[in-house]
Amino acid sequence: MSEALPGPGKGPPASRLAREIAFHRSIADRAELVWNWDSPAGRIRAARRAALFVEHAQLAPGRTALEVGCGTGLFLDQVARSGARLHALDLSTELLARARARVAGHAHVSIQCGNAEQMPYPDGRFDAVYGSSVLHHLDLDRALREVFRVLRPGGRMVFAEPNIVNPQVAVMFHVGATKTYFGVSPDEMAFSRFRAVRALRAAGFRDGRATPFDFLHPSTPASLLAAVARLGLLAERTPFLREIAGSLLVRAVKP
Repeated sequence: MSEALPGPGKGPPASRLAREIAFHRSIADRAELVWNWDSPAGRIRAARRAALFVEHAQLAPGRTALEVGCGTGLFLDQVARSGARLHALDLSTELLARARARVAGHAHVSIQCGNAEQMPYPDGRFDAVYGSSVLHHLDLDRALREVFRVLRPGGRMVFAEPNIVNPQVAVMFHVGATKTYFGVSPDEMAFSRFRAVRALRAAGFRDGRATPFDFLHPSTPASLLAAVARLGLLAERTPFLREIAGSLLVRAVKP
């Protein structure tokens, strides 16, 4: 599918989509470095996210799921090991070329180029929808309505997103001078867990929740990984302190 942009009234503004396409084209050859998945700590964080997707989306053989914003296929490759039938969607053809190469050995994975706010799937198509760091690139309300639409009744959604309450995340998204350094695209904006829960409720989901998690910083030295990971899990269980974790696990069920 080409990177065609929607006309007026048919989806998000074409200018915003064009900026997203251009930004991801500019980082495609180093995307995982920009997104901090390429360090020892980053690889541990990615593996944990993939495990959370499998757990909370209840992925297993016989289930059909959609990954929204699959990027280079990092999570798609790991989640595919659950045995679920996976479909994947991303707006960037450059990133999708890398995703296709990465998951070439998984016969039960299908990849398509498309817009997450106007998805090319029929109503009730999937048992689960998941994604990593994608909802904050989108119009949150519009995107969640689309996720709701393509889920079957009883279907589950689970996303990992940056937590705007985290001090570093707040600087990354609010201080213009830092955006290039941190690889933040022009229109993306992180949100709080309270905003996420309101949006889930408005979209029609039940049991909507957004749980702060992840204190393991991508730059953590390899020699300190085990200790910092243990302290991070403790911090996630500590009232008030857990609110400033780096990420949110956003999940809900379609009635």
